[in-house]
Amino acid sequence: MAKRVRKDSKGRVLHRGETYIKKKGLYCFTYTDPLGKRHSVYASDLLRLREKEREITQDRIDGIDLYARARADINFVFDRYISTKSELRSSTKTNYVYTYDRYVREGFGKKKIADIRYSDVLIFYKALLDRGLSVNTIDSVHCVLHPTFQLAVRDRILRSNPSDGVMAELKRKMKGRTEPRHALTLEEEREFLSWIEKPEYDRWRPLFVVLFGTGCRIGEIIGLRWDDVDFDENYIVIDHDVTYYPRSDKDFRCEFEVGRPKTEAGIRTIPLLDKVRDALLEEKKYQDETGNVNIMELDGLSGFIFSNRFGGIHKPSGINREIKRIVDDHNSREEVNAAREGREPVMIPRFSCHITRHTFCSRLCENETNVKVIQSVMGHKDIQTTLDIYAEVSEKKRQEVFKNLNNNNIF
Repeated sequence: MAKRVRKDSKGRVLHRGETYIKKKGLYCFTYTDPLGKRHSVYASDLLRLREKEREITQDRIDGIDLYARARADINFVFDRYISTKSELRSSTKTNYVYTYDRYVREGFGKKKIADIRYSDVLIFYKALLDRGLSVNTIDSVHCVLHPTFQLAVRDRILRSNPSDGVMAELKRKMKGRTEPRHALTLEEEREFLSWIEKPEYDRWRPLFVVLFGTGCRIGEIIGLRWDDVDFDENYIVIDHDVTYYPRSDKDFRCEFEVGRPKTEAGIRTIPLLDKVRDALLEEKKYQDETGNVNIMELDGLSGFIFSNRFGGIHKPSGINREIKRIVDDHNSREEVNAAREGREPVMIPRFSCHITRHTFCSRLCENETNVKVIQSVMGHKDIQTTLDIYAEVSEKKRQEVFKNLNNNNIF
């Protein structure tokens, strides 16, 4: 059967991608760019539309030619790099694009790829530091720039990656000027968990007990469902998480999304400590008695354990704000009480949801010597992450041992 030829109102044959919108009296050409995005251009007559088509075709040819001659800018190479990362989770890919657009695209990103040297990258990172960005944020920028340059190396546009070793030098120069984030001490952890037994924080207590008692990532906890808990066998199953990120195809508006854990190693079962089990049973009893349950359905999943006051899933930023409120309230009252009682106050440092995970891992390292067991419970993909935390905890214990030797006059 012969293919039907499309024509406009004047009988002219329309090419592939061309349409005539009769109601508006406009010609339209629709095409897909190298990044897979659909675009449309319009014109009041067919000849003008085809001029635009030729311009689009030439621009695409010029872009490839510029890249081949190493005259493309960094933005071009990043867009090319991100278009190849089809295996990334949508939240991860959106974060990469967001980070790049916010810190690189409008300035450093406009420089020609072939002109970039090691010192240029170092100066750029230092400029970000001068703007008040933390080393961790700059590390996030590095995580999108380094593979962008590496793609140019593999495409033989650059001989070497100009960002190699930059972060190591920056961190070396910043050593002593930044305070690394540490886990809470046992005393600080106990003080926090004791403080939230007050009536004004009672509704938050089960959530924080589960955070401190499982070492789960915050996305795994806000996505935890009653179906994931086995009270008979006494464990929870972690096989998904919930993220709250902007979605690149929706103008960076934040939305919840169910996804796989951060890595394949993140799929695991975690035994329930008695206090965690009790906290979950307490939450279940409260929900059964009051009917205050999470009513949200997300990507076909429902029955989430923890909910905000509207019956929805908690946002991580909201939990972090509550931690700040609890810590500040504790410290202000503790300072007054300690002065009244003539003792040193037990102050709790401000921390984030992620520090509860780091704290649990530290407690685990203090009581378990098998790092493979620790890695399995924590869901670390790279055992080096486990070893780094274990080494930090072991060093603290070593210093405590020698301090006790001094205090006990062993020698």
